[in-house]
Amino acid sequence: MNDTGTDSAGLSVGWIGTGRMGAAMAARLARADVPLTAWNRTKAKAEPLAADGCVIADTVAELRGLDVVFTMVSTETDLEQVLLGEGGLLGDADQVPGVVVDCSTVSTESSTAIRSACAERGVAFLAAPVSGNGKVVESGGLSLVVSGPEETYDVVAPLLAHIGKSVTYVGEGDVARLVKICHNLLLGVVTQSLAEITVLAEKGGVSRAAFLEFLNNSVMGSMFTRYKSPAFVHLDYTATFTPILLRKDFDLGLAAARELDVPMPVAAATAQLVQASVSSGRVDEDFAILLDLQAANSALELKPEDVAVDDGLGPADEAS
Repeated sequence: MNDTGTDSAGLSVGWIGTGRMGAAMAARLARADVPLTAWNRTKAKAEPLAADGCVIADTVAELRGLDVVFTMVSTETDLEQVLLGEGGLLGDADQVPGVVVDCSTVSTESSTAIRSACAERGVAFLAAPVSGNGKVVESGGLSLVVSGPEETYDVVAPLLAHIGKSVTYVGEGDVARLVKICHNLLLGVVTQSLAEITVLAEKGGVSRAAFLEFLNNSVMGSMFTRYKSPAFVHLDYTATFTPILLRKDFDLGLAAARELDVPMPVAAATAQLVQASVSSGRVDEDFAILLDLQAANSALELKPEDVAVDDGLGPADEAS
């Protein structure tokens, strides 16, 4: 984690993209008394931020003259549209922001193209993808990985510190994108493995709650396995990250592996299981449905367990 004493006071800041993650991240900035202007394609999703002191913009163009603008969108196409499309942030050569910080998960190639477009307009660009979800953001537990010009990072680091607990600078260019993609490959592999061993334990007569409690308190437990335990115990698949988004990241990760000649047999096998979760049609639920698919393939009928479970982020979650 990088620590900096640089003062961010006086910087005017904009935020593009107030979905589940973006809204929670923007709210942390606003609650830290950062002057913030937010825009979202569907304005109603941005309007709750007004209660935290945000100005809600009607158009992206209203953010062009700000010092720093963050973007947090779902796809590469969305990122290109909000920055370079008609009415986009970089659409007026006479008025551009000083820095663009993109927190989306996109490919290295897309990030490089956006960086080049920014450079042509005299705009500094940082790639700053994140690890976590809306609840993690709200608890202050988000992690960010950043790449780009180090002098630009030094200016923006205090803002990033308001958003999450950990900010790691990994170098120039777009290497932060590869770091995030590697992170999400592990996310999928760990979740599939967790589903397999949980089903094995339950089919052998052990409750999911008891097994996961043991696992989480052992040397094999982690912040992630603890966080995912309520979903596994209660079978609550309210989306934090969908199978479609995870499939996108596996596509990006395996493409990077081919380009760099790195064999990834475990990730490749997991990618097929992630595809199966998409093919099941349950694309609006959380990717934790990997547990359901594993149970079905094991002839095991899962039922919610009415047990309070500690997710590591606050009071134990009650069964819904």
